[in-house]
Amino acid sequence: MANKYCMMLALAIGLGSGIAQAAEVGETLAKENSCLSCHNVDRRVVGPAYKDVAKKYKGDSGAAARLAIKVRNGGKGVWGQVPMPPQTKVSDADLKTIIAWVLTR
Repeated sequence: MANKYCMMLALAIGLGSGIAQAAEVGETLAKENSCLSCHNVDRRVVGPAYKDVAKKYKGDSGAAARLAIKVRNGGKGVWGQVPMPPQTKVSDADLKTIIAWVLTR
């Protein structure tokens, strides 16, 4: 029985490590794609703080897909009148990773 619990603990630690690595990748991609020029995790810069975005969309299963469209096409009005320019150079895979990271802030 003890081995079963040890295996479960090891799995939980491994999953936690994987989550931390995924978060690190998301943050790195956000930096590499200049997202942090206009955004910050904890405070508004030009665009909203990522923690505010995560809070707004918490529990919304369709948020990631809608945010991907919004980031790709740009827009304004949701967070104020300063427009977000279209982000066309970010790959779809990187965009998905960045948005997943933002939504976990």
